[in-house]
Amino acid sequence: QVHFVESGGGLVQPGGSLRLSCVPSESRFNIGTVGWYRQVPGNPRELLGTISVGGRTDYSDSVKGRFTISSDIAKNTVYLQMNDLKPEDTAVYYCNGEVDSESGSIWDVWGQGTQVTVSS
Repeated sequence: QVHFVESGGGLVQPGGSLRLSCVPSESRFNIGTVGWYRQVPGNPRELLGTISVGGRTDYSDSVKGRFTISSDIAKNTVYLQMNDLKPEDTAVYYCNGEVDSESGSIWDVWGQGTQVTVSS
């Protein structure tokens, strides 16, 4: 079954930056509306922001001004640029949303996530 593949996570010092990528696991699917989420064990999943098919973005207050969501249609990729990272940003980051193909659309598609650790 098609899923998202997140990449770009890793260990970074406070104040550093990372760019995460989100792509469908099968190239025949195109990304539609997508949101970025993060989660730590024992905590609820947190919505960080969304990007629509038309490129409109919206952000949660916790990351507004530091995180930026963008997309590249040619590369069929959605990005999450994270700047001025803080230890509180440590979490597993996921993308979730819609993928489209000639056969139809699938909603609520998740990936395995990518770990982001912010520590000195």
